[in-house]
Amino acid sequence: MFEPIHGSAPKYAGKGVINPFAAIEAMAMLLDHLKLDQAAKSVRGAMKEVLAEGKVKTQDMGGKSSTSEVGDAVVRRIK
Repeated sequence: MFEPIHGSAPKYAGKGVINPFAAIEAMAMLLDHLKLDQAAKSVRGAMKEVLAEGKVKTQDMGGKSSTSEVGDAVVRRIK
């Protein structure tokens, strides 16, 4: 099973304030396990680009972006 260790954080459900990077990394780990190395590399590369750019950040990272805005930024770089 591949999931972020921090749990579901029910008190934040539906608020769009959770940092999605742990969940995205868990997906990359699943891709590694399935031997889909290039896909895992693409996901991690996209995360690195978003982090390096520093424009899209959740509140815990000092930004104002929502969970979905961060996730969308990562997805745009994978395509």
